[in-house]
Amino acid sequence: MKETAELFKILSVDKRIEIIELLKKEAMSVNAIAEALGITQSAVSQHLRVLKSADLVKDERQGYWIYYSLNRAILENCRQRLNRICTCGCLGKRVNMEKIRRRN
Repeated sequence: MKETAELFKILSVDKRIEIIELLKKEAMSVNAIAEALGITQSAVSQHLRVLKSADLVKDERQGYWIYYSLNRAILENCRQRLNRICTCGCLGKRVNMEKIRRRN
């Protein structure tokens, strides 16, 4: 249970979610991530350090550059864990709420 709470804590920061979204498309350097998000390289490095310590992100050196990518196996485990937690059918309820909003 503590592990799940730590995962939620790590993913509670919007910029970390944005970094994960970027890395879903391709491996990127700190510079490229910083430019895409409009934040400093230092801030990106700090977020990547946290994501890497949780094993959500991995890195690979290519010459002078280090490229970061997702650890897809760990992310899949996270997705499965979230599916076990959320079994209330809330997705269907959200769709119904969207229909109600459209009517009004």
